[in-house]
Amino acid sequence: MQILIKRSTATFIGLFMLNLLITVLAFYVLPKRFFYDAVIIAFDKGNEIGFFGSYPLTILFYKITGLRYLPFPIVGLIQFPILMYVLYKIGIPTDFEKLNIKNVIVYLGILMIAIFMSMPSKEFITYLFVSQVVFLFLSKRISFRMALFSSLFLLAIFGVFYRPYFFLIPIIAIGMYGASLVNFKNKTLTVIFYGLLITIFLSLCYGVVSGQFFSEVSREVVNSSRIGSADANSSIISPVKPDTWYGETVGIVYGFFSVNIPVNGFKYIFSPQILLFVIWQLFLFYILLVRFSRCIKARDKHKNELWILLILFAFFIVQGVFEPDLGSAVRHKIGVFPLIYYALYYDHFRKKLQ
Repeated sequence: MQILIKRSTATFIGLFMLNLLITVLAFYVLPKRFFYDAVIIAFDKGNEIGFFGSYPLTILFYKITGLRYLPFPIVGLIQFPILMYVLYKIGIPTDFEKLNIKNVIVYLGILMIAIFMSMPSKEFITYLFVSQVVFLFLSKRISFRMALFSSLFLLAIFGVFYRPYFFLIPIIAIGMYGASLVNFKNKTLTVIFYGLLITIFLSLCYGVVSGQFFSEVSREVVNSSRIGSADANSSIISPVKPDTWYGETVGIVYGFFSVNIPVNGFKYIFSPQILLFVIWQLFLFYILLVRFSRCIKARDKHKNELWILLILFAFFIVQGVFEPDLGSAVRHKIGVFPLIYYALYYDHFRKKLQ
């Protein structure tokens, strides 16, 4: 009996097979700096294993699963199929085989998954956790309100136990939704502007209580320890030191544009991997911005998609506060790739739910 496979599915399988080879070979090709986090997770020389925090919990996960004891290529061989299966369960768009900008963005995203998940990684856990948000919104058995409440609650819990900045995402997303209800002239950009204002306000409040702002205890700490090293090549350094309220304000806005609209990244002309990310990120941000605008204008019709995009743009804003460099920025975007995947193809998934 002849079995017919859709072109979109065949394309997905072809990308899987090709990138599975890449994820196995990555260990032998990538420079050592790509594996700094992986070495910490696998060997835990600092005895950081525990139940709170991204490093302690990740080390615990890889110890319990036994993955920390395997060679990195084998880890990639196990992890990559799991992550691709998640995308498969989310759904393959009917036109996935067509060469257009949206699909190429996803093709490159899958390549980056193969590279960054070819080793023990915190993003493996983030990816699996964030994908639950997508599945909640895709479920026909769960009401929209329950899916929304559960998603925001899960993100907050993830922030408490794993990555603290994820706790800010529900707060910023809810604030941005409130701004979208007001009748502004250019609602899309205004909503993002208010998201930035909320983040600045939260950081300033944190600074009053702790004595340091968000970017001081995150981005600045990382970058100050890498000054002059090869790892500082793509560092995001604010033009104003973020130890005052106005310096932190400038730093958050500068960080947002550096991570999400990184036109300043074109200066890395001799670093093709950075240029590729810059181009990828610019197209991704533009397409998502257009979709965000469409969803805001038709909130009731696109309520699922609107909240996915609110969560995603809240993450983009938070990235502008905490990301130390462009390399970390792309790695962490892979952690939320299920959200990006859903947002890029939400028209397809909306039709499936109808």
